[in-house]
Amino acid sequence: MTIQRMDHVGIVVDDLAAATAFFVELGLEVQREGAVEGHWVDRVVGLEGVRADFVVVQTPDGHGRLELTKYHTPTGSGGNRNPSANTPGMRHVAFAVEDIDTVVASLRSRGEELVGELERYKDNYRLCYVRGPEGIIVELSERIG
Repeated sequence: MTIQRMDHVGIVVDDLAAATAFFVELGLEVQREGAVEGHWVDRVVGLEGVRADFVVVQTPDGHGRLELTKYHTPTGSGGNRNPSANTPGMRHVAFAVEDIDTVVASLRSRGEELVGELERYKDNYRLCYVRGPEGIIVELSERIG
C-alpha cells in the first residue's frame, strides 16, 4: 500500500462562517461546501444521527486543503478550546507567507493576537503562531534565507 498524497486536514468548528472567513482572509480559497447526513456518513465517522455542514478551503497553489466541519448532530464533548502548543495531539496548521509583517498587521487589525512573538529562526525563516477561531493555532512562516 502506498499513499499517493495528503488530501486535507479536517477541523471541527462551532462557527463555520467565522472559521471560513478567517482562513479566506489569510488567503485560502473556498473550493467546495455542502452538507452531509445519513447512514453512510454515520458508518464512516462512527457516530449516529450525523448532520453536518462543511467547507473545504485550499491554498492558492491548490496543494493544501482544510475541511472545516460544523456538526449539528450529534453534539460534541467540548474540551479545551485553547490548548497550549505542547498539549498532545494535533496542535497547529502551518502556512508559508510572502510578507509576514503585513500578514501579522492585518490579523492584529482584525483583533487576532499572536500566541507568542514573531521570531527569526537562524537565517532561514521568520515565524510566529497566531490563535485563530475555535482555538486553532496557525503557524505563519516567511522564508528569508
